[in-house]
Amino acid sequence: MNAPILRLFALIVVLFGVLVYFTSKSTVFTADALRNNQRNQRAVLAQQKIHRGKILAADGTTLARSVPAGGGTYTRRYPNSLFSQAVGYSYTTPGRAGLEREYNDPLTGQHGEFKTILDQLTGDKPVGDELVTQLDPVAQRVALDGLAGRRGAVVALDPRSGAVKVMASDPGFDQNLMGTRGGLAELNTAEGSPTLNRTTQGLYPPGSTFKVVTAIAAMDSGKFTPDSVLSGKSPLEVSGTPLANDSGEQFGDIDLTTALTNSVNTVWAQVALKLGAPTMAKYMDRLGFGKDPPMDYPDDQMRPSGLYVDRGRRRVSATDRRVDLGRMAIGQDKLLVTPMQMAMVASSVANDGVLMQPRLGDKVVDPDGRVRDSIDPQEESRVMSAKSAREVTEMMARVVDEGTGTAAALNGIAVAGKTGTAQIDIDNGTTQPWFIAFAPVDNPKVAIAVTVERSDGGQGGTVAAPIARDVMETLLR
Repeated sequence: MNAPILRLFALIVVLFGVLVYFTSKSTVFTADALRNNQRNQRAVLAQQKIHRGKILAADGTTLARSVPAGGGTYTRRYPNSLFSQAVGYSYTTPGRAGLEREYNDPLTGQHGEFKTILDQLTGDKPVGDELVTQLDPVAQRVALDGLAGRRGAVVALDPRSGAVKVMASDPGFDQNLMGTRGGLAELNTAEGSPTLNRTTQGLYPPGSTFKVVTAIAAMDSGKFTPDSVLSGKSPLEVSGTPLANDSGEQFGDIDLTTALTNSVNTVWAQVALKLGAPTMAKYMDRLGFGKDPPMDYPDDQMRPSGLYVDRGRRRVSATDRRVDLGRMAIGQDKLLVTPMQMAMVASSVANDGVLMQPRLGDKVVDPDGRVRDSIDPQEESRVMSAKSAREVTEMMARVVDEGTGTAAALNGIAVAGKTGTAQIDIDNGTTQPWFIAFAPVDNPKVAIAVTVERSDGGQGGTVAAPIARDVMETLLR
């Protein structure tokens, strides 16, 4: 075969390949993206004819179901609004959110292009699978009762698997409104932004709960031990400005366990300065700061925790020259975090230094009751050694035993925790109370983060810790 014929043959092969690609692109290669694009009204309308699978809580409580809507179509109904932000909604307008979007394919019976083509050839109508979640309705109710109408959030995880048991954001909303005329506009203008999932989208200064991150870096770097001694004198000049302990309290030379127990600002600022920005940045990265949580939830409904400059529009690393390292180490400066991120911090300590990916789903069950897909635990990263995790655990346990977190103590169950009280408006006494914890200390089964927005002078130990206590007690029954 001569050269011109070979070149012509090659050209024909290339053109044929291009033809196959472009004729198959929308039905094979990009089918999932096209089908799940909420602006693709043809796909949205087609899915209204599918009996969408239920979404169930861990105890079998129905969180979402489909009912006939006439003309061979179905609409969605939400029997309760306990998990409104987590479950989300699914309607022709305004589209889908939450688990309804993340698990849209199994909920609408989409199991690959071969199955879809086979259904079309046989005339079978796809039927959605059920999604069984890890969510615990009883503990969720306890969390919301604890918030008592105050804006805030509670996240509770199983540190061993990453299973999300509680994802409470207050205020919540009635998802059924999304299926009514004007419902979206009503909720978008409602007081308190009820469609905002504060557990994954709310960014708040963490206050002294971040000292746990500094303690992790201190212990695991090998530069400090729980018995390392530093001065607790107040004030301490940091970045050219005096930094004081709470209420100006004075301490002499104290070890790091005592410094965490009493939440001594000046000590933990010194620790971070001695560790240096690169070390702090390394451990923040291992914990997931600067990234969306690695969970089964839509990316645009999550925000990364980290250091924000330019009025929160741009995120920078701890090594950025604009970061006040000493104040960052105690949860101040430019640091903003989500409750999910702080629950992950507590979870990593609880799980011997291993951070598991948070996960809302447990399994997908087909209409015949067979488990089609188990959503197995996935390790995200080893944050610290098991030895370092045990050291930080013992330090956090002292906080609850005799320090600022005694309100979180459980009868007969050892708890490890850390309080935080971020100053929001010093002139008016407005604060952001926090508490993170896990229990039982010797065999952790729950890790938790609680925060309350813009409290009138409330402290983490008096406002957030009791909520965490009640939720942990419920999950440990």
